[in-house]
Amino acid sequence: MSVIFPKWTNLLPTIGAIGGLALSCGVIGGFWYYATPKFWRVGYMPKQPGGGFNHQIHAGKLGMDCRYCHTHIEESPEANVPNVATCYGCHQAGSLLLYDTSETHKNKTEFIREAYSKDASIEWRRIHKVPDYVRNFPHNVHLHAGVSCYSCHGRIDTMPVVYEHEPLSMSWCLNCHRASEKNLVPPDKVTNLAWVETQLKDRENGQAAAVNEGKRLVDTLKNAPPQNCGACHY
Repeated sequence: MSVIFPKWTNLLPTIGAIGGLALSCGVIGGFWYYATPKFWRVGYMPKQPGGGFNHQIHAGKLGMDCRYCHTHIEESPEANVPNVATCYGCHQAGSLLLYDTSETHKNKTEFIREAYSKDASIEWRRIHKVPDYVRNFPHNVHLHAGVSCYSCHGRIDTMPVVYEHEPLSMSWCLNCHRASEKNLVPPDKVTNLAWVETQLKDRENGQAAAVNEGKRLVDTLKNAPPQNCGACHY
């Protein structure tokens, strides 16, 4: 009796199973990496209205404290965006030397004076935003605990255009809550981003004084950083 199928076809089920397993692992691995905030959010840098706002100049070169514009972050859960009057205080006609000496600067900031004259808001595009179901991220609580702007936003004082520096995902937040000694700094240092960067890198490298300082700051907290679902989702 003749053989319909050659003998090697007996391997097809095994080959198919191995191929299916490899494909499944590839799909799961790809989804695990690409369908995450770490891939989709980090680096998000929308175009802002008018000439934008250069943090590298304002917070870096001029040394403006974060709280000059974000005035309520120490007392409110929300990090407020400054109103146009705050911007106009510096950029009104004739207030700065550059207004008279630099046509480029004058043109780039004209949108502020136009908005102020019309009593209109500047429609800044939000960059850092957690999902709506994460109701509770109180900026004031984190700042008073000693979480620096640097830990979530990076060296924002070196960014000509602000972008999202961290994924702000649930696992990222929990990693910090589980090992908060890696990120806490004295509350009076939270906006000193250059100092914070050096301090946290020293801890990461195992520098004893910096590591001990982190542990000391954790011990000063009245409550340990929560890890239960209800702390953020309620």
